[in-house]
Amino acid sequence: MLMDYKDNKHDQNRLFHSFGFAISGIFHTVKNERNMQIHVFVTVLTIILGSMLSLSIIEWLFILSAIAGTLSLELINTAIENTVDLVTEKRHPLAKIAKDVAAGAVLIYALYSVIIGCIIFLPKIYRYL
Repeated sequence: MLMDYKDNKHDQNRLFHSFGFAISGIFHTVKNERNMQIHVFVTVLTIILGSMLSLSIIEWLFILSAIAGTLSLELINTAIENTVDLVTEKRHPLAKIAKDVAAGAVLIYALYSVIIGCIIFLPKIYRYL
């Protein structure tokens, strides 16, 4: 019984630390990556505008999914770029491809997010004009 408690406590500590590492990675990326700063700025504006326009639950689900996807992909892109930079300092065609593909994934999802935003926000804004 005592062994189970210690194992459980150890698992809880590992879980707590893993959340800390994840939050540290998010803050590092926001602090150091210009594209992430742009995404966060647009996220704040989107949430403010969505609150002002009283989005429905379904609209919020689409908006929040677009935000979470874009921010998550930007974090993955940063991880890939840093890993490639760690592995090689030389210009290598495969390193370029890895970085370009990761950036392309962010671009596709960011464009998807813009389209979702336009579909949801433009009719509401148009009604106020």
